[in-house]
Amino acid sequence: MGENRRNPLFDRLGEFMRDRFSLDEDKAQRDEVVASISKGVVFRGVNLWVLIFATMIASLGLNVNSPAVIIGAMLISPIMGPIIGAGLALGINDFELLKKSARNFALMMSVAMVASTCYFMISPLSANSSELLARTMPTAYDVLIALFGGMAGMVAQSRRDRTSTVIPGVAIATALIPPLCTAGFGIATGQLRFFLGALYLFFINTVFIAMASFLIVRFLKYERKVFVDKARERKVKGLMLITTLVVFIPSVVIGLHMVRVSVFEAKAEKYVSQVFEFQQTRVIEKKARYSSGDTPSRIELLLVGEPLVDAVIENARAQMHNFGLDGVELVVRQAGASDHVDWMSLQQSYVELLEEKNRRIEEMRHELEHYRFSDLAAEDISREAGVVVDDLGTVSLTKGISFDAAGEPVDTMLVCIVTPLHADGFDRDKLMQWLRIRTNVDNVKLFVEEPVVRSDE
Repeated sequence: MGENRRNPLFDRLGEFMRDRFSLDEDKAQRDEVVASISKGVVFRGVNLWVLIFATMIASLGLNVNSPAVIIGAMLISPIMGPIIGAGLALGINDFELLKKSARNFALMMSVAMVASTCYFMISPLSANSSELLARTMPTAYDVLIALFGGMAGMVAQSRRDRTSTVIPGVAIATALIPPLCTAGFGIATGQLRFFLGALYLFFINTVFIAMASFLIVRFLKYERKVFVDKARERKVKGLMLITTLVVFIPSVVIGLHMVRVSVFEAKAEKYVSQVFEFQQTRVIEKKARYSSGDTPSRIELLLVGEPLVDAVIENARAQMHNFGLDGVELVVRQAGASDHVDWMSLQQSYVELLEEKNRRIEEMRHELEHYRFSDLAAEDISREAGVVVDDLGTVSLTKGISFDAAGEPVDTMLVCIVTPLHADGFDRDKLMQWLRIRTNVDNVKLFVEEPVVRSDE
């Protein structure tokens, strides 16, 4: 039996993949990366003032509902420093760096929330804009964005050249400063749901960015800090482990729950849009409530229009299995006099439908006018034609469409049948040229019949 030989093709492919995905190229030294990140952790002087200015800009963007202004604020905000610093500290067992990151993180949060609260307390605009509302409802996508964004940020920090666009891009994608400003809005306006929802989103983003940084540090195999005092080392490692478990485990549980909620809501949306599609009945209110306990998840619908019979509703309920909604409770209410209906929203919907219908009718009317003449237009053209050319007897006008062999319309044409009084004095070319200009139709078919012979001639 000969020895098993490795396939050289797989060897070359493996070497190619290792070369392409290697992080060794342009890799900075471990101490250089730690020093750079440690410097960015501290909020003092310029960093602190830039944070305040970025908070004010983000608050203005949220207030006037301007995504461009919010993006500008995220670009200049130095808020990523303590978060990546915490992930690095956990990865290399640097307890001092972790404490410094935590202190500056608390300072950063406090300064940003105080600045945004002061702004919203004096701002004359207090409406709940769509940008503000978007910062109070974290989803599974926020978790994934924070995770991958944190990985990209840590990889960029580990390079010798840190002038790339990765860090600003991560700051935009993970959107850390807008939730803090929204929390300040909640404090300034006394709306607890804005405060709690925004802090929840900020916490989720922060933890998963730090977790991503921690994973990249471990992947890069950075040397961990060694303590001379072994007893202190065991104590520090124990505290680091407890900190990691306390912060990361609840966040992972929350993140998985948010993923399940997003998947359920997507399935519910698809189910309602495909199954409850009726001409005379509309879904005007929809609620999808996910439950992970003993209580089943629920989809609640409010319908208006022609009432659906029980057999139709049962048929819709039987189709839930096809959309992965087994065990989900379906509640269908058909609006009556006692039901609370968002009539303003419904009226707006019907106004939009009516406007679309009228627009379509107007388009069809213009299209119809393009293909036919009114009686008045034909009468005017025949009277004017008698002035343009001599010896004109009768005129018949028809606007039609020419088709090809496949039955597809090809062109619009004008068919004109004239009967002159005398064959000799009739100018055919002059009449055709005038008809093209008068009717704005290039394709004119002119048929000249024999002159009418009168009995008295």
